[in-house]
Amino acid sequence: MRRSALANRERILAAAEAVFGADGARGSTEDVAELAGVGIATVFRHFPTKEQLIEATLVRHFHQLDEHAIEVAGALDPDQALRQLMATMIDTGATKLTLVSLVGERGEIPPVVQEAAETLRATMDRILARAKAAGAVQQDVSVDELFVLVRGLAQAAATLPLAPGTLSGAIEIVYRGLAPSR
Repeated sequence: MRRSALANRERILAAAEAVFGADGARGSTEDVAELAGVGIATVFRHFPTKEQLIEATLVRHFHQLDEHAIEVAGALDPDQALRQLMATMIDTGATKLTLVSLVGERGEIPPVVQEAAETLRATMDRILARAKAAGAVQQDVSVDELFVLVRGLAQAAATLPLAPGTLSGAIEIVYRGLAPSR
């Protein structure tokens, strides 16, 4: 793919994340094209249907989180890496939840989305294992339990009006609950 076509594709996907993340099913491909600064034909050349656009946007979202997780894990100690990743996942969780609600038929997640989600899950499992080995997290905490906590806080942040500092305070409470008893 040409460099300009790749740049257009990336702008379209970033715009789609913003549009569909904010407006859900009410978001339109026309809104995406306008925000991306491209014509509607360019959007449809890359993504022939709205469903394909949303699916690709969700895959991109998971890939970006995974890349960020790998970067943070390499740069920070295990405790700080897990804390930062949980906060990032909560901050971006509302968009992810909205996108997930727009893909798949009868509640089935498309395989390419499932694969991207599983890649992120495996990365987070390795980061959690490092945090456990460093003594920052209880040994019996699973990555699935961690994801439930992240999803719950993301859902709350997306649907409740929160006073400044409330979300960061809630994240800190959850993280203290993950720590081993001293």
